[in-house]
Amino acid sequence: MGGRDVAILSRHFAFQHIVTSSPSFTTNQIFKMKFTAAIATAILASVAVAAPQRGLEARLKARGTSKGSRPLQAVARPASTKNQTNVEYSSNWSGAVLVEPPSAAATYTAVTGTFTVPEPTGNSGGSQAASAWVGIDGDTYGNAILQTGVDFTVTDGEASFDAWYEWYPDYAYDFSGIDISAGDEIVAIVESYTSTTGIAIIENKSTGQKVSKELSSSSSLGGQNAEWIVEDFEENGSLVNLVDFGTVTFTGAVAKAAGGESVGLTDATIIEIEENGKVVTDVTIDSASEVTITYE
Repeated sequence: MGGRDVAILSRHFAFQHIVTSSPSFTTNQIFKMKFTAAIATAILASVAVAAPQRGLEARLKARGTSKGSRPLQAVARPASTKNQTNVEYSSNWSGAVLVEPPSAAATYTAVTGTFTVPEPTGNSGGSQAASAWVGIDGDTYGNAILQTGVDFTVTDGEASFDAWYEWYPDYAYDFSGIDISAGDEIVAIVESYTSTTGIAIIENKSTGQKVSKELSSSSSLGGQNAEWIVEDFEENGSLVNLVDFGTVTFTGAVAKAAGGESVGLTDATIIEIEENGKVVTDVTIDSASEVTITYE
């Protein structure tokens, strides 16, 4: 083990985070999250080599390099829907977002969530895709997003999956060294060390594989938002055709703030995807640590 590894481990073991199963979170609780074990193991493992574009691009033979997420693109509430509190509409995001940190000093520094990879259903021809991810920023703060997750794509009836990471506005990059299949249980974690450095981790609990990537960027995070999202992501300047992803449920959904406070979904805002005047997702916050996103 090199000196750099020891330094990284020392930094992480300085804050022992153990995820609790408690369904509620308060500002007075010391909510210890299970980031340390995942981060330490991932760093000591062979760091995954990144491919410079998501797998969908190669499969579609659309060779541009502009590929990845983008900040939430808000749209007006469709006229056919009821006016609901804490529900917003977007052309690209669906899920749950914490739109402000606990305090000005306690900005978000880490987000974790666990989900089961869905079995997407595509049309008879062409390609459709979506992506499930966790991230920091991108809603009210759009200058940067630190995020990681899994793409699910159907091309001519065949499903495929890719794990990836991104520090927007840079593009998304695939992880290598990890296999993803429908039904796999995935743990996704992002953590910022500073406003311009951090780590993304994907663990496949079903296979035991884990990959990570330490990142740096000239685009600073604000730590203003934490999110658990299924996205209609962007490729070559346009949104991909959104696939019928069935249902994605994030469990163990927790964000950590700079002061050590941990925050669940109690006060989260629901985001629904709207396409051509129709809401095509149904998002429900099931508990303080669970959100379900269903394609309609």
